[in-house]
Amino acid sequence: MYDNFIVAVSAVVPLFVLMGTGVLVKKMRLLTEEELKHVNRMVFDVFFFCMMFYNMYTTELSKTFRPSLIMFGAGGVLAVFLLCMLLIPQLEKENKRRGAMVQAIFRSNFVLIGIPLVDNIFGAAAVAIPTMMIAVIVPIYNVLAVFCLETFRGGKFAPTKIIINVLKNPMILGALFGAGLLLLSVPLPEAVLKPVRQIAAATTPVALIILGASFKGGSFHNHLRQLVSCVAARLLIVPGVMLSVAVYLGFRGIDLVTLLAIFATPCAVASFAMAQQMDSDADLAGNCVVYTSALSCLSIFGWVLLLKTLNLF
Repeated sequence: MYDNFIVAVSAVVPLFVLMGTGVLVKKMRLLTEEELKHVNRMVFDVFFFCMMFYNMYTTELSKTFRPSLIMFGAGGVLAVFLLCMLLIPQLEKENKRRGAMVQAIFRSNFVLIGIPLVDNIFGAAAVAIPTMMIAVIVPIYNVLAVFCLETFRGGKFAPTKIIINVLKNPMILGALFGAGLLLLSVPLPEAVLKPVRQIAAATTPVALIILGASFKGGSFHNHLRQLVSCVAARLLIVPGVMLSVAVYLGFRGIDLVTLLAIFATPCAVASFAMAQQMDSDADLAGNCVVYTSALSCLSIFGWVLLLKTLNLF
């Protein structure tokens, strides 16, 4: 039991030490709000591109390509989304809150929290598997988020525009370029690959520090019931159901922890910006990001400890 506890601690503590460092950066006022936005944009446009490119380019497809994992991950996200679209309108009367709630429940912070979680448990060599899943899950998140937010504000869903925006996403571009060069067997000289590898290695710590520095507390008294519902669904109900089904279907080891990274991580940071831009309840969306991120240090620890104790990885 002690060994399982250590594994769970080792998986979670590094993530929140980095986020805590970001909180200290903010407290010490080392970055202004404007500078924080610029650094955040740099991480998204440059660092994530390099990370996805490097991980895809250096992967062994025969070992990382898992059709069953892709089908379950994508199908699970879609199933959670459809259930939310059916249930949330029955529980919430305001359209602005409906979109924010649906997005908070189905869309996780898989990239920022999930990838380092797998790394902390299995090591850097295992990161290729969740990286492969990013190329599948992130586009699904983006398309479904726009569909949901447009639906509840009465807007028009434009698939062509969404697909173009998805393809312009630096993470997707990096994955496509990396996979393309890998499939074409294009050799890159070490002089080029080394700086890309260094940037890729810096992506997770820098991104988590910036995430911690970006946290803002807000008033939640006007939407406390909705906030509690979203936090409970995101951190407990969704992972409880989806991981139970995954275990029943035989997923184990890295595959199961990758699914944990998809279904048990906190609300995606991007959900706040999208809610703000698409006339949803941005205050509720922002609080969902803050409180699920803060409480996930306990919930993720609990899920990792449970799965490890049951010898599922």
